[in-house]
Amino acid sequence: MAVADAQNPILGETTCGSLLQKLQEIWDEVGESDEERDKMLLQLEQECLDVYKRKVEQAAKSRAHLLTALSDAKLELSNLLSALGEKSFVAIPENTSGTIKEQLAAIAPALEQLWKQKEERVNEFSDVQAQIQKICGEISGNLNLSDEAGTLAVDETDLSLKKLDEYRSQLQELQKEKSERLQKVLEFVSSVHDLCAVLAMDFFSTVTEVHPSLNDSTSVQSKSISNDTLSRLAKTVLVLKEDKKQRLHKLQELATQLVDLWNLMDTHEDERVLFDHVTCNISASVDEVTVPGALALDLIEQAEVEVERLDQLKASKMKEIAFKKQAELEEIFAHAHVEIDPEVAREKILVLIDAGNVEPSQLLADMDNQIANAKEEALSRKEILDKVEKWMSACEEESWLEDYSRDHNRYNASRGAHLNLKRAEKARILVNKIPALVDTLVAKTRSWEEDHGISFTYDGVPLLAMLDEYAMLRHEREEEKRRMRDQKKFHEQLSTEQEAIFGSRPSPARPVGTKKVVGPRANGGANGTPSRRLSLNAHQTGSRSTTKDGKRDNTRPVAPLNFVAISKEDVASHVSGTDTLPASP
Repeated sequence: MAVADAQNPILGETTCGSLLQKLQEIWDEVGESDEERDKMLLQLEQECLDVYKRKVEQAAKSRAHLLTALSDAKLELSNLLSALGEKSFVAIPENTSGTIKEQLAAIAPALEQLWKQKEERVNEFSDVQAQIQKICGEISGNLNLSDEAGTLAVDETDLSLKKLDEYRSQLQELQKEKSERLQKVLEFVSSVHDLCAVLAMDFFSTVTEVHPSLNDSTSVQSKSISNDTLSRLAKTVLVLKEDKKQRLHKLQELATQLVDLWNLMDTHEDERVLFDHVTCNISASVDEVTVPGALALDLIEQAEVEVERLDQLKASKMKEIAFKKQAELEEIFAHAHVEIDPEVAREKILVLIDAGNVEPSQLLADMDNQIANAKEEALSRKEILDKVEKWMSACEEESWLEDYSRDHNRYNASRGAHLNLKRAEKARILVNKIPALVDTLVAKTRSWEEDHGISFTYDGVPLLAMLDEYAMLRHEREEEKRRMRDQKKFHEQLSTEQEAIFGSRPSPARPVGTKKVVGPRANGGANGTPSRRLSLNAHQTGSRSTTKDGKRDNTRPVAPLNFVAISKEDVASHVSGTDTLPASP
């Protein structure tokens, strides 16, 4: 305690000398020998050296650490500048002299700024690469790549702006490709939607079968744009388009059958309106059909049921339909003046239908072909028939003109006389054209017969035979007129001689040569005028005909005239015209 107390006052100023002095005092007080004292002093000196040595070693180690830190700092600075692509950095001191700590203190701010810049650059690289990885995963359809994009390691050896721009350029290309793919996906989805609407199919089940993300509830950016999704969407659209094409083709076939059956059976318009939704697309193209449900399966089934019902109804009405077509055929032949046997044709139709040896559709098709052929034949005969009509009309006018010429009161100022005069003028002009018309008609008829290899008949009578008979009758009429003129001259001469001999005149009650002397009429027409229906027999032999050269052609059959239609007055006139009339006493 005494020693401690003695030290307390001098604790604040303790030095090695004071301590040594205090140690001497203690030794003196204790009575230590000089040898012990020297030994202890040597020990103290050795301990001091050891302490200095340790301090020096520690100082050397500290300096080495500082030098290493400085070297590492310079190397880190160089690496950062290289990684960031910075050739010069304004925060780096140009003068690197001074103590180690001063040099470290000078480099530390630059390092801190570069580390901060590196951290920011790494974040930028990480963000860009993550987006690239995510888009690549979406394109490839590998969702694991998108999940791993957040933990993507960044290559810190190259954090230059050039490298970052390359990644950003790659990201822009991928974003553009993603946008294009997304647009294609939306177009495909829209096409699927429209096709499903037309086909009356469930759009959601169809599109989600391709990929669940294509549902409308999913955002646009979340929809799958992978190669597999695009491929499956394209395939789905193709399948739906093909299905649409097939359904439209089927529906158009059914619509055509419906229209044909309606026209065949004269179906009322009210019944046709019920299937307007079927027939409205009868001539539409695939792209023109856009109405929702226009190609639904139930609609096609409905049309099939209706076609089947009408087919059954058609079979039950086959006779009525066939007779209707036969009537149309007969009407065409009647207008074309072609003679047929309708009773035989109808009996044949009944036999075919009752026997069931031919399908109704085939029978109707055959009759349609007959109608088409009949129309074609009627068209080929039209030009000749038109000239036949003109010829017959001219012959009628000729007959009227003959009767008019024999009327002694034709110049009386009676009512309508001026109209008859005008008609007579026109009739004479028309009659003068008859020979040329007949020649043209004969030439065209012969040309037609050469082209078709058959005889041209008019209501069953060969037209050339009618024309030959007309020419013969016309010739006989001219001969009859000449003979009548000769007889008239003879009677006038005889009357003059009788007057000179007997001095008397014929009685006015019986004038000479006042009776009509005309040739036989064809079917009631005067002077050989042909009627609309000449009763000629095309197969009768021995009849007379005349060729162009004026010679008789006995090879061409010409039927006799229908003398039943000749009036009694004409017969009497014909008989009286051939006899010699006695003079009145």
